[in-house]
Amino acid sequence: MRIVPAILTDNQQDLKRMLAQVETFTDFVQIDFMDGEFVPSKSLAPEELADIEMTIRWEAHLMVKNPLGYLSSLSRERLERAIFHWEAVSHHESVVSAIRDLGLSVGLAINPETALSEFEDLVPRIDSVLFLSVHPGFYGSPFVEEVLEKIREFRSRFPSAVIGIDGGVALDNVQGLKALRMDYACVGSRIFRHDDPRKSYEEFIKAAA
Repeated sequence: MRIVPAILTDNQQDLKRMLAQVETFTDFVQIDFMDGEFVPSKSLAPEELADIEMTIRWEAHLMVKNPLGYLSSLSRERLERAIFHWEAVSHHESVVSAIRDLGLSVGLAINPETALSEFEDLVPRIDSVLFLSVHPGFYGSPFVEEVLEKIREFRSRFPSAVIGIDGGVALDNVQGLKALRMDYACVGSRIFRHDDPRKSYEEFIKAAA
């Protein structure tokens, strides 16, 4: 199970600092975008990445009501995957097509309360599913245990799908998540709010081995 550092900030200087940190210990990072509408909090606008040189590969987690609007103004330097939320839009197929037209992989994010039956028909047309194990919008939100059963059911139905988990991932639950055959886990505050982000990342890597 891969560990993917997840950056969430509303400050451009903090973003630069965190990117400088992660580029010393990983080659892939997730950057979270929030619009203050789909989720209560607001993060950096996509335009604020325009003058930042990306030195590592990354994915954009779009916790926004208008993912296509964000994608149109988002720097795509080293960007590999765009993840949009099932709950944010009604025109899912058009978002998938638009992301593919940009040459990006398509990720679908699922909030804790969304049932598998709601989105399972779209799974064959996307590249990955990211299960939110917290209610999105804040660093350090509490882990929603009920999501684990949904992941078990999803894995039984889609044994070859690429799946990730985001939110509340900690050293004491990494092995349990690995046992669910997760492909990757996103870790935010427990890396970036640690006194030594590299050390924390390495601890997660060891725990997930």
